[in-house]
Amino acid sequence: MPEVGFPVEMAGRVPVVTAPVEIDITSADGLRAALVAAAARGHGTFVVDMSLTRFCDSSGLHALVAAHRRAQAEGGEMLLVVPDTTVLRVLAITGMDQVIPNFASLDEALAQAAVAPPGHAGAADTLFPSPSPEATHAHTSLPDHHLRPTRSGRH
Repeated sequence: MPEVGFPVEMAGRVPVVTAPVEIDITSADGLRAALVAAAARGHGTFVVDMSLTRFCDSSGLHALVAAHRRAQAEGGEMLLVVPDTTVLRVLAITGMDQVIPNFASLDEALAQAAVAPPGHAGAADTLFPSPSPEATHAHTSLPDHHLRPTRSGRH
């Protein structure tokens, strides 16, 4: 199967990668390449717009975590746009919602990218923090809207 590519578009001075509907083993390499390209174009700070994404497996999470680490190592930041509660739940269960800054809209993420010093867009300082309350409760039968984090950057 041919590798899927994802264009990197500029929103002002901030590169934005639009993630696919499904991020899995078949699309993770293409996404990874786009994330590297975005980091190079935006002085290390860029946005991953996951507004269309409805599924993200472990290969997708691995690509996102690797890009997040790389951006921080280069003095930048990767910001996620994750309006879908199913995808947000995956981030909460893994604790990544507390590690990688995430926002409900592209406008919010772009505003944060414009004002935040590199490496300080609201992310935790450790890669694997203690499970968030959302992650702790993620295995219950609560509706997804109860899992929406209340951390800064999310309204």
